Amino acid sequence: MTRPTHHWIPERHLGVAATLSHADDLIGQIGDLLFDYQAQVGGVFTLRERPAGSVSRTEVVYVAPIPRKVSLLVADALVALRAALEHALFAEVEFLEGGLLDERAAKLVEVPASDTYTKFDEWVRKRAKNGPPSLRGGSELVRRIEGLQPFQRVNEPHSHPLARLTLHTNHAKHRTPAITAVRLAAMYRDDQLPRSIQDLPARPEEPIRVGDVIAETPLGTTAPVTLFPTVGINRPGTNRWPVLMTELDEISWWVRTQAVPRLIAGGDPPGLALPTRYEISVGQEDERAAIADGSMISAPERHKQRLSAATSRPGLVDLIGQIEGAPSVADITAWAEQLTDEEVLERMSRLRTTFTYEPEILLRNAEVVAGLRDEVLGFSFDDDSAKAR
Repeated sequence: MTRPTHHWIPERHLGVAATLSHADDLIGQIGDLLFDYQAQVGGVFTLRERPAGSVSRTEVVYVAPIPRKVSLLVADALVALRAALEHALFAEVEFLEGGLLDERAAKLVEVPASDTYTKFDEWVRKRAKNGPPSLRGGSELVRRIEGLQPFQRVNEPHSHPLARLTLHTNHAKHRTPAITAVRLAAMYRDDQLPRSIQDLPARPEEPIRVGDVIAETPLGTTAPVTLFPTVGINRPGTNRWPVLMTELDEISWWVRTQAVPRLIAGGDPPGLALPTRYEISVGQEDERAAIADGSMISAPERHKQRLSAATSRPGLVDLIGQIEGAPSVADITAWAEQLTDEEVLERMSRLRTTFTYEPEILLRNAEVVAGLRDEVLGFSFDDDSAKAR
């Protein structure tokens, strides 16, 4: 079979794939640090119950410090994503101009982030005299850049990925690295299990601080709750604290699948999308082949899978251990630990949630769990046989 290649990417732009891969590597490192931080013994914050009249207040008494390296890596990843745009534009301008630019023209090659058409028009007019012809009004390249501008999102230009990317990188380069903090993304009482994530009541988009009261219950009652702590990033100059990995995911996805292809090809890529990453730590004899062999699973997706699998593994062990004929907890645990994150999530996806105890769903779930028990038994038998040899 012939390996599919990214034929829409000219040789002059192959380097942008490496820059995007580098950004994904950095985001992967952020994910690793966040996983260890969120999985630490004792959790990322500590709560205590404090009587206050007729109620008991659940109060935050400790918040674990986030590793400094997280903020530094976030800044590096965002700068790399912005560099992917700038490098793609510069390579295209040099190609259209037929060679190296003089210093005055080169300084005018940049990707703007205009929240109004007026500002974009000013950017274009400033290049009318000393800028390269390819960046003057009416050119094809200016049309491509215009299509990427935040003002194209009429209702919320400041939430446009390019606006956010520019905001974060300008702040990181000139003021401080990214500012991160623990947030409580969601919570629910265990006796009020929501039907879906969308049904969870919205939480304030703000950091958790020592002294915060996150719940109140009548004195003398117990109401177990499930908490979903996460790490947020501050959008400079605002009170917004979106989930850090979500912010990185949305910006990196837009740069890779929208901005870079439109700068290079003038529209959606007419073939394969660029991979999230490929092997850039060794020299490649065939760069196109290496890119074609790259992964389409982003670092934020891998992080989400890892967190979900870490939560699901103990659940699988507990579920299988409760049914008749179940192996020992040690055997079930050994089986669950040797599964990949994807395999854990696939097995959990076989189970269906029921809120009204429908008999058909309960019966089907029982059959699924019995099948998983048999899988564990088969794994344990094979493991014992291997040890005996």
